[in-house]
Amino acid sequence: MTTSIASPAAAPTAAGAGPTAVIDTGRVAGLIHQLLVELGENPAREGLTGTPDRVAAWWRAFLSPDGAETATCFTESQLGGQLVIVGGMSVWSLCEHHMLPMNLQVTAGYVPDGEVVGLSKFGRIAQHFAGRLQVQERFTRQVAEYLNGVIGHENIAVAVRGVHLCMSMRGVRMEEARTTTVHSGGRFGTDPVLSQQFLTLTTGLWGAS
Repeated sequence: MTTSIASPAAAPTAAGAGPTAVIDTGRVAGLIHQLLVELGENPAREGLTGTPDRVAAWWRAFLSPDGAETATCFTESQLGGQLVIVGGMSVWSLCEHHMLPMNLQVTAGYVPDGEVVGLSKFGRIAQHFAGRLQVQERFTRQVAEYLNGVIGHENIAVAVRGVHLCMSMRGVRMEEARTTTVHSGGRFGTDPVLSQQFLTLTTGLWGAS
């Protein structure tokens, strides 16, 4: 398992890299058809009929996730010093180095200050940044930075545990390999007790899955 721990610094906006143009599914289907031919296949044979169109449709759907702009906060003036952790979020992304899938288990924690974030929004934010060619390290930072903007402060931590098919099914082919990235901001970077609580609960959630 590889682990990366980062603290926030001046960085680009959370929108970051992502698809910038409308996907021409007809052209993509044509390229998939050509790829099948180059791989020695017959795109017209039974089983492959319609495959280029299906693959093109999937690419368009995957690279056009729902927006993350719908995050909603609710006033809770009685909260103080409480740690909120949202875990069990599993999203699929694509490694931009080999264009192979990676499954990312996401856990986010924050300390509310007068308001709380709608819980379903955490999942939408994760899906939004997963729906593109990615690397896990950037994904972790993007989710954390977006939550910073939603919550209005940096008392946020995001941990991601990834299974990368580019490592499991090619190269060294280590199926049990896992990569962990952690982005700690605000109090999570300065308060060792709070940080340890987050990491302990996070690893507990991963161990139960």
